[in-house]
Amino acid sequence: MLSAFTARPIVEQKQRDKSRIETILAYGDRLLVGLHTGSLRIYRVNEIYDDAGEQNGAPDTEERPASQSKPKPADLLREQEKFSRSKIEQLAIIKEANILIALTDYHVAIYDLQNYTLQEQLTRTRNATTFAVTSDIVKDTTTGIPSIVSQLAVAVKRKVILWSWHDSELSSETGELTLTATVKSITWATGTNIICGMDSGYIMINTTTQETTDIVGPGSIGGAPGHESGRFGGVGVTGMTYMGMKVPKPLATRLADGELLLAKDINTLFIDSNGKALEKRQIPWHVAPDAIGYSYPYMLALQPSKGILEVRNPSTLSLLQSISLPSANLLHVPQPNVSLAHAGKGFLVASDRCIWRMGALDYDSQIDELVEKGRLDEAISLLGMLEDALLKDKEGRLREIQMLKAQILFDMRRYREALDIFTEVAAPPERVIKLYPKMIAGDLIEAESNRGSDVDSEPDEVHMVTDEVQQSVVDRIKADVKSDIPDSASTYSPKKNDLGDGSDVVSVAPSIRGAKHSETITPEKPLEGKDLRSAVSELRNFLVDTRTKLQRFLNPDGTLKQAESVDNGSKRDGKAAFETLLVAPASPVGSNREHKLRETAKLVDTTLFRAYMLASPSLAGSLFRITNFCDPEVVTEKLLETGRYNDLVDFFHGKGLHRPALELLKKYGQADDADEAAPALHGPRRTVSYLQNLPPELINLILEFAEWPLKQDPDLGMEIFLADTENAETLPRSRVIDFLENIDMQLAARYLEHIIHELNDLTPEFHQHLLQLYLNMLKDARGDSGLKKKLLGFLERSSQYSTARALGLLPRNDPDFYEARAIVLSKMGQHKQALEIYVFKMEDHDKAEAYCNSVHLKEDSTSASPNRARRVSTTDPDEAQPSIYHTLLSLYLSPPPPNKPNWGPALSLLSRHGARLPASSTLDLIPSTLPVKDLESYFRGRIRSANSIVSEGRVVVGLRKSEVVRAQATLLLGDGLPGAQGGRNRRVIVGEERVCGVCHKRLGGSVVSVLPDNSVVHYGCTNMRQRGPDGVGPRRRSQWD
Repeated sequence: MLSAFTARPIVEQKQRDKSRIETILAYGDRLLVGLHTGSLRIYRVNEIYDDAGEQNGAPDTEERPASQSKPKPADLLREQEKFSRSKIEQLAIIKEANILIALTDYHVAIYDLQNYTLQEQLTRTRNATTFAVTSDIVKDTTTGIPSIVSQLAVAVKRKVILWSWHDSELSSETGELTLTATVKSITWATGTNIICGMDSGYIMINTTTQETTDIVGPGSIGGAPGHESGRFGGVGVTGMTYMGMKVPKPLATRLADGELLLAKDINTLFIDSNGKALEKRQIPWHVAPDAIGYSYPYMLALQPSKGILEVRNPSTLSLLQSISLPSANLLHVPQPNVSLAHAGKGFLVASDRCIWRMGALDYDSQIDELVEKGRLDEAISLLGMLEDALLKDKEGRLREIQMLKAQILFDMRRYREALDIFTEVAAPPERVIKLYPKMIAGDLIEAESNRGSDVDSEPDEVHMVTDEVQQSVVDRIKADVKSDIPDSASTYSPKKNDLGDGSDVVSVAPSIRGAKHSETITPEKPLEGKDLRSAVSELRNFLVDTRTKLQRFLNPDGTLKQAESVDNGSKRDGKAAFETLLVAPASPVGSNREHKLRETAKLVDTTLFRAYMLASPSLAGSLFRITNFCDPEVVTEKLLETGRYNDLVDFFHGKGLHRPALELLKKYGQADDADEAAPALHGPRRTVSYLQNLPPELINLILEFAEWPLKQDPDLGMEIFLADTENAETLPRSRVIDFLENIDMQLAARYLEHIIHELNDLTPEFHQHLLQLYLNMLKDARGDSGLKKKLLGFLERSSQYSTARALGLLPRNDPDFYEARAIVLSKMGQHKQALEIYVFKMEDHDKAEAYCNSVHLKEDSTSASPNRARRVSTTDPDEAQPSIYHTLLSLYLSPPPPNKPNWGPALSLLSRHGARLPASSTLDLIPSTLPVKDLESYFRGRIRSANSIVSEGRVVVGLRKSEVVRAQATLLLGDGLPGAQGGRNRRVIVGEERVCGVCHKRLGGSVVSVLPDNSVVHYGCTNMRQRGPDGVGPRRRSQWD
């Protein structure tokens, strides 16, 4: 068992002293002892320095005083023989009032704390059985000034009487409350709530409102009608009073965090400060205790029948220590008894003739002892209850013990529980992975064994559990399982709601006893088969959680993130979030930290890969599609061994090993038949997809491995360069064009068409190159109408190529290139030469007329402007330049030799576009021998055009007259809108209070001027109003206008 406390006798009655100790009271270094004779003895307790260790809370640097003789534990200062006429039953002090309160001779009396003389006997406390005191700091409701309020509650049969002291002054007001039964015990739950224990149960009293609340509990504690009378369904001790047995006194004590423990007979109940029952099991007592108490952080129970003091964990209720104290019947814990204020203060236990002071072992040693004895859950629970200041590296020790517990659970084939704990405490992945065989841990086991003396043997953290201690703990637990010794304190597995912190504090050894025999007697069995798969399945979750934590500190390229974010993460999540994840302790130097982090990430990802390959090989590919730090050698060897080439390609791509990946794709893609192990790699599709994802910086590699897909499937291979992706659009275009042209001119032309027409590349060199390719392909493929159509469309739309160079490339006498030459000449502004090609070489009059239409529309659109006046004359101006139609007509009627005039197309041109041809120059071209009848259509068009101009002029004149009438009406009558201009017949009202908007003087009977905005000013101020105050611009309207 645990050796948390050591009993040291400080007061021992001599043989000839026949007095018995009835009550004790300790405060400061004073100890008051009440005897059955009515005498009061006052002792001074001396500090005893123990060479074996220091008490909790004692300073580490305090030295033992130099003294040759060992001092006595306690010195008797004085004895007040006539303190009382009968035995002293109970003592208490109110330090603020400097008084001592004693229960003697069935009365409660007040004594002076300095000279122990009687000050007052409270007459209303006749036949009192017990009392309780408390002191609290209370703020005044009106002034808000805090004051110390001490209260005394006395049980007199069925009554509870209250007195109070405010800042050491006794209040004249007293309270009194009558209950249904005799009060046997009183305990202050808070400054306003009292727990009263009676034979029938417990009641909570609110001293402010005097409301009472029945506390419902099991067995003899009390409860609703029909509730079980005992913990195991039997009759409690209180039900056997007819047999002459002593009725157990109802007990109560305050615990930590506002909890209270009620105990009567062997039944217990945990409640909060408001009297509500907590969901906790009962303490497994076989005999009713005579006294209970709480000494931080343990719960105490005194068994007088056995003379044993039990020390229990208030969270797990496990028995941690049993101290034999013969005939002990008194338990006294000095106030305060919780948290840091009580650290290092020993409580007292007394019998009729002896008083023991319980010295506590330092908490670090207690934790070590629990770990060495295999009681890991008790150590974890104790660490959770203790304050951080009482332990050296509490967080590190708690984490280490939890990892040790997880390691033991792992050895017992309880993998899920073990890995859940490892994940919760953010265990170093190296420590967890070493628990697995080499097929999962890889070279980690060998590296660990070879590390030896190369690693610094001094740990960074104090009190860490060593390997020897770990092995000792495992051996103890195994021995405990084989012996199967029952332990009533830990045979019950509490629910999570039973625990203070909600963690699983079930003892490891008892939980093993409940497991199958095969799981407990062979923990040394190698991890293999079904057990290995189960363990690896749980390991995956741990590794995924660990790599998520590592991503907060490492960039995808393996560099350390900014120091600020790393430091903030360490401070926020503690040391376990960063340093404890490393495969080895890292120095503060950034480079070393970065290296250690990369090594840890590499270990985690490589192990996760091995776990996937063992349990679920299909999931390995998902790891390669994200940023990972897997060892390339391990992954390559394993994937080649298992024939998972698709995953290997994904891994190579993620690691940037593009050449090995492309070599692998080329090997299986060019094969005559698809490989059974890699059917998806056959053909160029996978290679094309891979090359599409490569950045432009790898253009050499792209062009090297793009050749065979282009030769095998040109349409699919061109997707490398034509895909709608950023990589394809940002490739070096000149190099791609040269590469494709060496393979096939058509591929180069497709790429040029893509970047010019779809990507809108205006580089002249590319336009000229595409034109050259079109010409070369047309020369090789005569009569290809589709290619010819592309050439003509490109020449028409593009304006980036050199027209002079293009004209020089086009053959002069080749009919296939006549139209192309015409388009180029048109681009150069040589319309007459272009029309000569259409009229004389191609003899296509429709295209010639269409060419004139396009040129006319283009010239009309470029020369048009919004402000250009429309021509309203019916005659042609003398300076008008001949239009494009006149040029075409001249070619028809006056062609250069040896061509002859062409009357049919000329007359057709005159009939359709005569209005666009100047009459004088046009008629000059027509020979006098031509009948006028043939020119009927021409004259009709001219007349119709002149009539249209005249009609348009008339319409415009009418519209302008209407606009003049509307403007005149607005000027005279106004626009008729509310608040708008009223016209010249508008009126304004000039009252006595109206002032000029310029000089701000009253208008009165002066001559005024009304401005267009209806503002009224003096006539002499009109010009100033219009010019403004500076004389250069209009004046802004005043708010008085």
